[in-house]
This record gives sequence, structure tokens and C-alpha cells, in this order.
Amino acid sequence: MSLQLDWSNEQDKMDIPESWIARLEQLLQLAGEAENVLNGEVTLTFTDNEQIHQLNKEYRGIDRPTDVLSFAMQDEGTEELDIIFEVESEDELDPISGMLGDIIISVERAAEQSEEYGHSLEREIGFLFVHGFLHLIGYDHQDDASEKEMFAKQEAVLQKAGLSR
Repeated sequence: MSLQLDWSNEQDKMDIPESWIARLEQLLQLAGEAENVLNGEVTLTFTDNEQIHQLNKEYRGIDRPTDVLSFAMQDEGTEELDIIFEVESEDELDPISGMLGDIIISVERAAEQSEEYGHSLEREIGFLFVHGFLHLIGYDHQDDASEKEMFAKQEAVLQKAGLSR
């Protein structure tokens, strides 16, 4: 098994080019290698501001749209995830344990942010995807030190993929 990306488009504001999916698959591999997460599945859903607003309110109690949401399947309620992906054989892999989780990206918010930050929409989508992936494997940005660490990891992956600002 390796890292797999399963994606869907649940918005009609813009088309999702195949080149974005290829780039996101590349970013998943690069981020996985950087974090020594070599197996698992990530589900990605593209949505709009209205839908992500509803999810943000329902699951986080925040009544506004956001850019990305992550729902980790491996989270056991602890601060750091204890993820083990190395198995002796694929026969031993529990199908549920291979699921890292879901990432939901608002393409509307990503477009707004790409304009605000002065870089391409492809870079913004990539940034949000890597950000979401890092959340799935246990990173957070609740304080300055953890935020600095997480953002440095994101930038390293994006740089390696050629998605600089």
C-alpha cells in the first residue's frame, strides 16, 4: 500500500483541473515522505463557502466560512496521534486503520486568499491541502511554537514541489 488520494467535487463555482489533482497527489507523496507516513488514504472534498460554513458551525461551533477543515480518522482523543503504518504484509492492514481522514477545502475561500496573498490559486489549494494533511497526522497550531513548526513543514513541501510564493 502507499499514500492514496480519493477526491470529489461538491461545488459548482469552478472547475477542478486534472493538473490540480496530479499536483495534490504529488504533494501528498512529498508530505508523506517528509513525515515518514508512507501508507494510508486521504479523502479530499472541494466545496464552496456556504457548505464549509455549515460544516464549520456544526463541527467546530464557529459561525463563518473557513478555508480548510480536517477530520482525522486516526485520532484517539489524545494530543498527539499514535499512527503506525508499517505492517508485515498488506493482509494485516485493517481497511479502517488505513484511512488518515478527510480534508475539505473551500475553493471560493482559496480563490479569495490567493488574490489576497498574491500567488496562484494552485499554490493556495496546495498550501491548504498540505495544511490539512499535517492536521490529519497530528500537527496543530495552537501556540506560536507549534504554528511556526507546522508552517515551516508546509513551506518545505511546497518548495520541494516548486510551488513557491
